[in-house]
Amino acid sequence: MDLSTLLFSFKKLAAAFALPPLLPLLPIALGLVLLGRFPRLGRTLGWSGVILGLLLSTPASVNWLAAQIEDPVPLSADTIQNADAIVILGAGRRPYAPEFGGATVNRLALERLRYGAHLARATGLPILVSGGSVADETPEAVLMKTALEEDFGIQVRWVEERSRDTRENARYSSAILTLAGMRRVLLVTHAAHMSRAQAEFEAAGLVVQAAPTAWLGNYNETTVGDSWLAELPNPNSAYAGWFAMHEALGRLAYRLSR
Repeated sequence: MDLSTLLFSFKKLAAAFALPPLLPLLPIALGLVLLGRFPRLGRTLGWSGVILGLLLSTPASVNWLAAQIEDPVPLSADTIQNADAIVILGAGRRPYAPEFGGATVNRLALERLRYGAHLARATGLPILVSGGSVADETPEAVLMKTALEEDFGIQVRWVEERSRDTRENARYSSAILTLAGMRRVLLVTHAAHMSRAQAEFEAAGLVVQAAPTAWLGNYNETTVGDSWLAELPNPNSAYAGWFAMHEALGRLAYRLSR
């Protein structure tokens, strides 16, 4: 294992402890350990973990968190400005997919691919897919290309298969597009990820028009009459809370590393 792979693995390990579900479990576990000798501190830590877990899985608090990191305004077809290409960022793989004969993209990547295919049909622009691999696996961009061409009927012109994070997505994609004489891109990624991704692609020398998809927050105000049960902690909100925290930490890490 080379140094860059080791550092990448360490980053992923640190993120696992800084995100749900481990994040709220850590103070609970520590509180239980300390309960015998330091009962007040142990109870405080334990209840803090419980409250944090509830906040990261309750619709009201998760919607507030999502609103801090994503712009609720989608791309309008009327505002597309002389773009040269569409760039779709990878979001992960599903290693066990026997129905497809091997690994394929995960559901997050599929959300981005679906919208990228929609934009390609609407604009006729060529597509670049971006995403590498950590070990000796099929690069994610190759899996994305297969899904776009076989499942959506959209041809992919460029495959960037070296990147392992957003900064590398931008760096390697920019090199490919610049060589092809293209600088203006429609950037497709999740709405929560867009601000960080756009900043990285612009820093890499590209002119970016944001094309976000798959919002975490519920920005539809016409929810009167919904069951009160929908406001209880639930798996969908827990997923959105994890994603929002992941992006908030990612932004902080990128700012500190500049």
